[in-house]
Amino acid sequence: MITGKTKLLGVIGSPIGHSLSPSIQNAALRAAGLDYVYAALPVRVGALTSAVHGLRDAGYVGFNVTIPFKTEIIPLMDDLSEDARRIQAVNAVVIGEDGRMVGHNTDVVGFLAGFVERGIALTGKNAALIGAGGAARAALWGLLRCGVSSIVIGVRSVEKGAALAADFSADGDVRAVSFDDTAWIAACSDADIVVQTTPLGMTPHTEEMPPVDTAAMNPAAVVYDLIYTPAETRFLREARARGCETINGETMLVAQGAEAFHLWTGKRPDVELMKRVLREELARNTLRY
Repeated sequence: MITGKTKLLGVIGSPIGHSLSPSIQNAALRAAGLDYVYAALPVRVGALTSAVHGLRDAGYVGFNVTIPFKTEIIPLMDDLSEDARRIQAVNAVVIGEDGRMVGHNTDVVGFLAGFVERGIALTGKNAALIGAGGAARAALWGLLRCGVSSIVIGVRSVEKGAALAADFSADGDVRAVSFDDTAWIAACSDADIVVQTTPLGMTPHTEEMPPVDTAAMNPAAVVYDLIYTPAETRFLREARARGCETINGETMLVAQGAEAFHLWTGKRPDVELMKRVLREELARNTLRY
């Protein structure tokens, strides 16, 4: 039961009605016996500052941040975690009792959880990264943080890819090449790790593929697609047929939420419960449409 003592959490975005976070987080909060409630909070574009200050002043203890506010919110923070600072994006905010707001990025922990869950070491590996958007920044920083030997970023826009590579050039061997470049074909063939960060193949466009020739990939490679709907994209299906170990985005989604839960409450949630709720919500949404 929600009372005057119930601690308030939420997620802000525009749009936000599709978010699965309230179902997942509230189930985990109930299971942990914590007196918190988590709600989806629509924020109009252009109203971010007043909304964030309103949440702080209303006594919220924290909230998630999603599209389109992950970068725009940074100047409103009193401090940033290292991951948020390096990625230049915030997806979780912790509000102290004094109203001080600290921006975090739990996508890195979530991304790396996909490897941790499978017992896959990254140190010394060669990686190919597909895409140069916000998700690519989190994946790139996570790979570098774990000591990969080299990363080749495949992009449509060489300028965008070069800018991303330059941002992380001091942290390791990072370069960007066009999808049309023969160097991209070679990188995918040589890679120990291939990470797909674009929306290509996401429901409802499930037959779309990123520009990778799966027949030329290393059969010993680990192929990670950040998409979780469908559970197995065409890209992952073809990689699995090639003999590659595959990982989808389900663990990342749940693990980043679990890390935010820990930041807010100081407790570790039941991750398996969170996964179960996610799958139930996805199945319910599929039946609805």
